Amino acid sequence: MNAVAVPRRYVAVIALGTLLNPLNSSMIAVALVDLEHAFGVGFGTASWLVSGFYLAACVGQPLMGRIADRFGPRRVYVAGLVIVCLAGAAAPFAPGFTVVLLCRIVQAVGTSAAFPAGLSLIRRVAGSAAPPSGALGTIAVANSASAAFGPVLGGFLVAFVGWQGIFLVNVPLTLVTLVLALRVLPADGPAPARTEAGLVRLLDPLGIVLFSGTLISLLAFLLALPDRPLWILLPVTAVAGVLLVLWERRAPTPFLDVRGFVRSPALTGVLGQQAAIQFVFYGVFYGLPLWLEQVRGYPTEQAGLLMLPVAALGVLVTPVAARLVTRFGPRLPLLLGSIGLLAGTLLLLTLDDATSVAGIVAVAAVIGLPNGLNNMGLQAALYTAAPPDATGVAAGLFQTARYVGAILSTALIGLLLSPDLSARGLHRVAVVIAALAVLLVVAAFVTSRRRASTA
Repeated sequence: MNAVAVPRRYVAVIALGTLLNPLNSSMIAVALVDLEHAFGVGFGTASWLVSGFYLAACVGQPLMGRIADRFGPRRVYVAGLVIVCLAGAAAPFAPGFTVVLLCRIVQAVGTSAAFPAGLSLIRRVAGSAAPPSGALGTIAVANSASAAFGPVLGGFLVAFVGWQGIFLVNVPLTLVTLVLALRVLPADGPAPARTEAGLVRLLDPLGIVLFSGTLISLLAFLLALPDRPLWILLPVTAVAGVLLVLWERRAPTPFLDVRGFVRSPALTGVLGQQAAIQFVFYGVFYGLPLWLEQVRGYPTEQAGLLMLPVAALGVLVTPVAARLVTRFGPRLPLLLGSIGLLAGTLLLLTLDDATSVAGIVAVAAVIGLPNGLNNMGLQAALYTAAPPDATGVAAGLFQTARYVGAILSTALIGLLLSPDLSARGLHRVAVVIAALAVLLVVAAFVTSRRRASTA
């Protein structure tokens, strides 16, 4: 089945909104020290600006997707932009750190609207045809580029404006995108009746609360694992998870369609692949700079330049990956991407205290190349597997899986690399993520063979 072309201006507006989440999640890294000094807090407290954003986005992505499915993706897309604009304008005037943290959480929820609502908007035009690789590729490039260059932009803003700049930059970005969205994106149909009983039935608030409790307790446990494990959170996660499954099996319009996951193993597989691939990728993306700075002694800016191939090459490969998706579907890019990721993780084992700059750059390049293949392949696989009437919540869960993988990688680095800042510690991380990369290659190969035999 041929893909339906999606208008370029339509895609461009959606891409502008989707870049806000990765941009804001990466810019904050270079502003933490400035925020510590401004409010007299320690690094542990300031780091909640990162963790709080991740936790809020993990819950916010599927929640905003759910609302988009029920009340219209354009409405949710526009509302998300307004929320981000207000949070960005308010944060610089915060009287204390707590208010800044609250603005970051609100900002995370607002930026969580664009991807699930945007994918629903694209699905509205493309229908259930083959994945529109051009549109998905544009969004993948926008997200990867904004995440890669977020610290660069953030460093410039902090140097010339102060920490306030990383919030204020959202105001013109969202206002421009808002005007374009209102002019370009087609209006939604009539909203459902807004009776109290109708809203409760449509939104499934108990399901949202149980999902949030399960996810937040699990992620909070993982975030605390390297320093001071909060073991009490494990039974909380288990109980909340069981209650979530029991309730969602009987809810008339479940927030998390448990039965749907059983009926659609393809969607479950895509979410699992997303979490695993991001776990491997961020294991390198977070671990290698730590080793470069703390062991090899490179200044932060030099370590950042050495890591540039990891992010930049993924952006350059994405158009090639889009062509592969158009011709062969998502499975071949995922297979090639998994093989490339395995090769990169194995090359980490060659790094030591005597490795030259050229050797480090070469390893970073091998790790960066499959990033574009994996991101494009995963987005195309999600588009194919997601139910048409639940595209928003599926896209939100897809992004949640990304954050889960990233948080798992930080726990791994805290357990294996931080206590042993050496080449040996880096190699331990490499062995774990390489083992997972092997499983990803096997899964991608088996899926490709199964698809070929079915065809």
